[in-house]
Amino acid sequence: MYMDHGGEGREGQRDARDLPASWSQIALFASAVDTRLGKWLADAYSIGLTEYRALLLLSRAPDKELRVNDLAQQVGLNQSSVTRLLSRLEAKSLSYRDICPDDGRGVYAVIADKGMELLREVRTPYEAKVAEVLEDVADQQVTVGRHQVSRAFMTVGELLGK
Repeated sequence: MYMDHGGEGREGQRDARDLPASWSQIALFASAVDTRLGKWLADAYSIGLTEYRALLLLSRAPDKELRVNDLAQQVGLNQSSVTRLLSRLEAKSLSYRDICPDDGRGVYAVIADKGMELLREVRTPYEAKVAEVLEDVADQQVTVGRHQVSRAFMTVGELLGK
């Protein structure tokens, strides 16, 4: 569906000021970035993007630990998926689970020393790779140009800024 709001849209392409179209453009862009970052992390460090993000969250948490439910929410996983994620991290000795000393029922995910070491090793190259991938994906968007992606972020940003 073509929607003209006075912008620079072409036939068959939605204007970035159309909120659903803007959100779709952002999702497409983010998915392409995540795919490339995930492949690079797997190839270079044998760790997935969600695993890296989970370690980063744990490293920034007080006492380097989060309740498993909180970690699941922050990385966008359900309980079953975060359990598998933690199993993979534990298998690599990057994290471990600990029981809440107060009630014995709550389970915490804790980053291990080896996980902290990996983060220190990956952090600078990862930051450089993010910048590189953002540029590459923006330049290679076939269906949406760099300008349209930028406008889509502005459109959504305006909504969030209300």
